[in-house]
Amino acid sequence: MTRQISLIGVPMDFGQDLRGVDMGPAAVRYTGLISRLRELGHTVRDRGDIIIPIRDDADRVPVPGKKYIEEITRICESIYAMGRQVVEQGDFPLFVGGDHSIAVGTVSAVAPENEPMGLIWMDAHGDVNTPDTSPSGNIHGMPLAILMGDGHKDLVNVGRPGQKILPENVVMIGLRDLDPAEKKRLKTSGVTVFTMRDIDEQGISSVANKAVMKFAHLKRIHLTVDMDALDPVEAPGVGTPVPGGITYREAHLLMEILADSKKMTSMDLVEINPILDVANKTAKLAVELTLSALGKSIL
Repeated sequence: MTRQISLIGVPMDFGQDLRGVDMGPAAVRYTGLISRLRELGHTVRDRGDIIIPIRDDADRVPVPGKKYIEEITRICESIYAMGRQVVEQGDFPLFVGGDHSIAVGTVSAVAPENEPMGLIWMDAHGDVNTPDTSPSGNIHGMPLAILMGDGHKDLVNVGRPGQKILPENVVMIGLRDLDPAEKKRLKTSGVTVFTMRDIDEQGISSVANKAVMKFAHLKRIHLTVDMDALDPVEAPGVGTPVPGGITYREAHLLMEILADSKKMTSMDLVEINPILDVANKTAKLAVELTLSALGKSIL
């Protein structure tokens, strides 16, 4: 299945304290993502990067619970505008971040206003904190809550007012590091969660197929891949590594099963930090996973 893909870079690091993820799009391009997608038969258009303001921590003290809200909101509105343009032209949007707060813009852009969409959230963390529950106040720990309608009003209303995704249409895979408030929220939210224990007990094949079956009635699935979902041995170049993550082959099998479903219509790659990486290993793996998600197979 060949596609017309639009690559959109989002070199943003306002959502967290640790610098470096703004270099993620450059690292992925350097690794040859575009040429390798074309080798698979896809048409690829590089739309360039969303314009990001300079971050100068020295000249300001972020307000607790409101770290860079104005900047992140403006950036997510720009992501939304570009994403909507790409979707309306019939392209497959492939967003490369940047920290995970870009998902506020990416998911808002690809989620149809009058039609439910499935969302697969591959991550070590829950990302369902709110300003009232977040220990750090960092927005990259809040995007899923925001997309489900709970959080900073300006971010909840990016693109269009209110909730963008229904909790029952969200599947989370790879979780293993949750704040206490996130545990409580996820248990009652209606979100389907596959923790690393679930993967250990059931196997990634079963988890992946359950995720696909969950969305059997839907036409669209958006995949967001936080590279910290993988074990740090496989992906060392992330800001918040957590031991005991998804292995190299588990990640590829998940991507291959999603590709087989032919339902994935958009994708994010986030939290690639070249400063913390080893010989660009994490960016290389991100490229390989994207290829698997978009049709590369062993035979």
